[in-house]
Amino acid sequence: MPDRTQTRPLPALDHPLASDMQDAVLHRPQFEPRNYQYITVEPISGALGAEVAGIDLAAIDDATMAEVEQAMLDHLVLVFRDQNLEPADQLGFARRLGQVAPWPYAKPMEGYPELTELVSGPGDINNFGGSWHTDSSTFEAPPAYTVLYCVSCPPVGGDTSYANQYLAWDTLPEDVKTGIEGRRLEHSTARAFGDHATGKGSPDATTTPVSVPTQHLNLVSMHPIVRTHPKTGKKALYVNTGFAFNFEGCSDETSKPLMDALATHGSLPEFTCRVRWRPGTLVVWDNRCCLHYAHNDYRGQPRTMRRAVVAGERPV
Repeated sequence: MPDRTQTRPLPALDHPLASDMQDAVLHRPQFEPRNYQYITVEPISGALGAEVAGIDLAAIDDATMAEVEQAMLDHLVLVFRDQNLEPADQLGFARRLGQVAPWPYAKPMEGYPELTELVSGPGDINNFGGSWHTDSSTFEAPPAYTVLYCVSCPPVGGDTSYANQYLAWDTLPEDVKTGIEGRRLEHSTARAFGDHATGKGSPDATTTPVSVPTQHLNLVSMHPIVRTHPKTGKKALYVNTGFAFNFEGCSDETSKPLMDALATHGSLPEFTCRVRWRPGTLVVWDNRCCLHYAHNDYRGQPRTMRRAVVAGERPV
């Protein structure tokens, strides 16, 4: 029998979703952070994010790691300042969160196949991650966590913003929730990477070249529009403008109005925090319940980041 969740009409919108979100929002753990024994946590905004102090990520014990993992569930994005991490140290910390998987779209760091150096040079126009997205959602099982370390950065510019998708889901109108729950979105590598997927992209678009390997050229995954976090049991909107293009069973033309509305809603300022980088800062975030956006406001300034991604599960 056909899947009726995919064939029923999409919700009709006669006004922007953002206009329905009139009440003040807050993510409760931001205002009631836990008292930890080994770390201190200072929330960044009312929506998500926290700076964590009292920790050396290169020498973290099991008890401290357990507190970090709880803080991740509460705050979605954790910022660790003044970390002096060699590649092996970053990799060791990332492995405490799960299996670290290579990223196949850029050359790995020499000697460390699970790490990618994302280098922006003074002549670059484009940057990495310059749209609201969650990492590698085209994968059948997208990454659970991204672990990003700042090696060098400009004195100003190049911040990263994050958006809480628990809040995005919770604040949707009930009729929209009913209309999209159980439906899926198409996430496409070829469409996300454009000419890079066919080898026709400009080789100097970024200092770190991006190319799609043959086995990923036609990679398409169908993921639910709303996914349930495997550890918190909470629902999060799972829509992003970087990789998702249309609703299963619908054309681009039919999908676009609702896609645009959901994307706008998911990145409302009230749902966000903004992290300013400086050398020695490591940020880890949960791709299952937050989006991120890399600000491209440092043209002519060099920037080097080192990234690891922790394998996740198929969204449900």
